[in-house]
Amino acid sequence: MNAPSAQTPAATGAPAPDPHGAPAPDPYGDPAHVLLARLAALREQVAALVGHRSAADPTADDPLRGLYLSDEAVHHLLRAWPSGDAPETPEAPEALGPLGVAPAHGPADGPAGPGDRLAWLAGRTGLTELDTALLLIALAPDIDRTFEPLYGYLNDDVSRRRATVGLALDLCGVPPHLTAARARFHPSAPLRALGLLDVEELDRPFLTRSLRVPDRLIGHLLGDDSPDAALLDLLRPMPDPLPAPGADDFVRRLAARLHDGPLTAYLREPREGDGLAVLASVLDAAGVDALRCSGPGDHVPELLREARLTGRAVVVSGLPEKPGPLVRALTAATDVTVLLTDPRPYDPHWSPTDPLVLDAPGRLAGGAAAWQAALGPDADGFDLAGAVAPYRLGGDRIQRAAHAARTLAAFDGTPVTADHIRLAARRQSASGLESHARRIRPAVDWGDLVLPDKPLVQLHELALRARHRDRVLGEWRLSAGGGRGRGVLGLFAGESGTGKTLSAEVVAADLGLDLYVVQLSSVVDKYVGETEKNLERIFTEADRTDAVLLFDEADAVFGKRSEVKDAHDKYANMESAYLLQRLESFDGIALLTTNLRANIDEAFTRRLDLVVDFPFPDAGQRLALWRHGLSHVPSAEGIDPAPLAQEFELAGGSIRSAVVTAAYLAAGRGDLVTAEDLLEGARREYRKAGRLVPGEAVW
Repeated sequence: MNAPSAQTPAATGAPAPDPHGAPAPDPYGDPAHVLLARLAALREQVAALVGHRSAADPTADDPLRGLYLSDEAVHHLLRAWPSGDAPETPEAPEALGPLGVAPAHGPADGPAGPGDRLAWLAGRTGLTELDTALLLIALAPDIDRTFEPLYGYLNDDVSRRRATVGLALDLCGVPPHLTAARARFHPSAPLRALGLLDVEELDRPFLTRSLRVPDRLIGHLLGDDSPDAALLDLLRPMPDPLPAPGADDFVRRLAARLHDGPLTAYLREPREGDGLAVLASVLDAAGVDALRCSGPGDHVPELLREARLTGRAVVVSGLPEKPGPLVRALTAATDVTVLLTDPRPYDPHWSPTDPLVLDAPGRLAGGAAAWQAALGPDADGFDLAGAVAPYRLGGDRIQRAAHAARTLAAFDGTPVTADHIRLAARRQSASGLESHARRIRPAVDWGDLVLPDKPLVQLHELALRARHRDRVLGEWRLSAGGGRGRGVLGLFAGESGTGKTLSAEVVAADLGLDLYVVQLSSVVDKYVGETEKNLERIFTEADRTDAVLLFDEADAVFGKRSEVKDAHDKYANMESAYLLQRLESFDGIALLTTNLRANIDEAFTRRLDLVVDFPFPDAGQRLALWRHGLSHVPSAEGIDPAPLAQEFELAGGSIRSAVVTAAYLAAGRGDLVTAEDLLEGARREYRKAGRLVPGEAVW
């Protein structure tokens, strides 16, 4: 009954199971028909054993046999032979040989046919002929109910209608006292270790314990490839394979290794989703189906059994916080291909059996080619490469974002646009930054900035660097060594209200990213080492999130190091040293703002890509700021803010506050904004700053 091993249904010649769980047609044989043929042969063996028992049992014709013990039955039991000795008369039928189960007719004769799933299962899992026979005996009542009364008779108890350990060994012609035979039911034996057979009622004597075959295994042997019900809420579809520029050799070599036999591998991904994208390409190249599960929890046995039944690989992406128990359970299954992927480095303490540990190629699925493959014709009509350049999503996230973009476009009743792509991609970049930073969804654009040409050009360059950093620093290998990241770092320096925070929001809007303003109150801690821990959490989240990180008033954290005179200076310098090291390996986009550029340590300045100086606006820029602030405000006809721009030296933030004050004054009267309202707003800004208001007397 042994059959050659196989890794996939394709390798066995059997049809590949439908990934959605629908049974695949079998052109070579009906699995249910083959299994029923085996049961027909088993029924002959059961009949022979029943005849053997009834010939020697004087109570065989008693209608209440099995419900009570008569005197005659007691005497018969007392005359029974000792365990292991053959009965004197009548002799046991020759049909009960070492297996006790004659081969079925038809497709099961000789080498296993594609429809003989029991034989193929035995070959894949290494079951012996005795194991296979025991399995068939145990599952018989679940397929043919005529076995139930027969088993009840042979168990000497009409209420026990399943096979027991003793009955199964009797049907196989194996004496129950043999250690090797009893060992087939041990928890470490293949039948039980692989989840193919359950031994129940462990409080009963060993030979009277019931045997049960899981429903999922019975369904599989009958031709049903629907996944185990316990896994329905855990299984996830594998993403479609996407173009893998730069990783073709890695994919080819790992796919070739899968062809050699079962493999356990751990892929450390540089960014969430990269490892899964690699595995999708590897499995497609190897022609192997997979069961993907993000968190099997307590259902690892069911997951491994499903893999064994269908010949699929197991893919687990995103390990739990404490992965040791899960990794130990999965790596112990050496007969199943198990592929794990996670951003954390592999820890040898997780399992005594180490998998093949590899580093997944980074940025595998983040290029325009992957988005083009996911969107298809919907990518036509706009600059796809420019729209997706800031995003670093993995393969499955790209496909989900593409689906979300189509859904948004259908809701709007328009073709897919770059805005749909940006919105869908932003929503796929889940972030834990909100616990440490304030999230701003940009609602501004370049037209909202009133700046001289030089800082405006630098801001456009900053957005350009964010879009093309993977090409320049990665493909063109211009990133310095030492484990440096591909982050983009900029410093905005200037007086309060000159547009630094607004510029950060405009850059984020241009890139299609959210802006996260770091709350210094959630970062700085009086206890030694806690500030660094808080910053590490922020940088770690920012590395895995497509967002712009803004450190407002950055000199509070990125200040100059000083000469060590006491413990406070020592630990303050340690914070600066940590930040200098962390910025080197940062992969995200971080912007720093300061009112006093001289307070920023020069070592930080060297690590910045751009330093943008925001000058105080001159009269012409102030006029443009007044007019921009009034562009959406209902104002009196002929209102002219030019005198205010000349007379009041206010920065952009103060001008906006003056316009807001004027708008409230007008709204309170139920009237339009007048020149007097604007003048009053400007005066209030001067008073807030403690400056002398033009035209007011000094007392």
